[in-house]
Amino acid sequence: MLLVGGVRLLDAAIVIGAGLGAHEYAFPGSPAIAWPYLAAMTASVVLLAIFAQAADAYHVVAFRSLGGQVGRLLGAWTLVFAGFAVIGAFFDFGGMVARNWLGFWFVFGAGGFIFSRACLVVMVQRWARDGRLGRKAVIVGGGEPAADLIRALESTPGNDVNICGVFDDRSNDRSPAIVAGYPKLGNIAELVEFGRLAKIDLLIVTIPVSAKGRVAEILKTLWVLPVDIRLSAHTDKLRFRPRAYSYLGAIPMVELAEKPIQNWDFVAKRAFDLIVGTLALIFLAPLMIGAAIAIKLDTKGPVLPPKRYGFNNEVISIFKFRSMKHEMADPDAKVVVTKGDPRVTRVGRFIRKTSIDELPQLFNVLKGELSLVGPRPHAVNAHTSQRLWNDVVDGYFARHKVKPGVTGWAQINGWRGEIDDNEKLRKRVDHDLYYIENWSILFDAVILAKTPFALTKSENAY
Repeated sequence: MLLVGGVRLLDAAIVIGAGLGAHEYAFPGSPAIAWPYLAAMTASVVLLAIFAQAADAYHVVAFRSLGGQVGRLLGAWTLVFAGFAVIGAFFDFGGMVARNWLGFWFVFGAGGFIFSRACLVVMVQRWARDGRLGRKAVIVGGGEPAADLIRALESTPGNDVNICGVFDDRSNDRSPAIVAGYPKLGNIAELVEFGRLAKIDLLIVTIPVSAKGRVAEILKTLWVLPVDIRLSAHTDKLRFRPRAYSYLGAIPMVELAEKPIQNWDFVAKRAFDLIVGTLALIFLAPLMIGAAIAIKLDTKGPVLPPKRYGFNNEVISIFKFRSMKHEMADPDAKVVVTKGDPRVTRVGRFIRKTSIDELPQLFNVLKGELSLVGPRPHAVNAHTSQRLWNDVVDGYFARHKVKPGVTGWAQINGWRGEIDDNEKLRKRVDHDLYYIENWSILFDAVILAKTPFALTKSENAY
């Protein structure tokens, strides 16, 4: 999570800062730091990360108390210098770094770690009291298995899982209305809407692994949500290899689905959007101004921002150049645009074919509503043959597990423009889901690089 990543960066900064401070203290007035000192500091950042990870110094639970985490971190810091001593015993570096500098560096670093962790404990405890740190979870499946899991979670020291309630398809005579003090809030179908509104982080399925048919049906319903889904294995008689499990505290879980693009991947993608989106907006500003003037001269009327599905199925208003006559505008996309559509203006036909009408969506990117690359934002009422698209393709809303994009994997593979049959929609959704499952910054860069070439193949855009 972001907190853990931030603490890792803070520790790296303490290592470097302590090394620089020790150098200034050991050699006051020294004009520059020799490369062996810089090499030692760089190596220590890597070694500390390895040793601290092995000592479980970066678990959120450990951040809640000072004693445990400081002991683990100072142990890792000591191992770094023990490593230097071992290396020095085998290799003669000829006194490339001064011993007094090493001593000062160790003391300054230890002091920095103690101070930073004391501040971290205060902040983490405050965030925990405010409910900002824990993960919001729902238990899927009631009865005694759910009650056992809840009691196990509540008895786990430093547990960061906040249970909102229980969802189960079974009636109250088979699944009690209250499970270990938590209410049954509804059935599995109702959980999808609840998960979106309550912004749930984690779904824990308590149904036995042996009931694979029921687990598969539940997963088919719930996988459209942008959340982690785990199957509790703490009371199950089936046992997998240790590597197959993840853990909530000491409770074994089997991962069924993972939230896409989370933690530092999310930060990297957002930074990519802001940097590249800003540069694109500056570079394309003359073209956008020219398009706006041409639209204004061609037809009069205001711009009506169309409604689209965004992340987690939230409805957003996107920026887009008007391509239709004002009196025939259809911001809700109740009627699909077809070839030779009389509603489309002369300028509108050109900007739709070249996708210039989409360029204002760069402002949505900077606002954080869209990403540069992702599944294209479909209209709320998009339909084929009088059937809404989410009724045509099972799991259609799974494409909303990430932010929609200005361009996407489906579009550069030719699946853009009019969707006049169900197979075209399935192909588009299949490409969107492939993108979500295989995302990387490099993948985004490749899609952006290919987008201008894909726009030259505009036979389906009108």
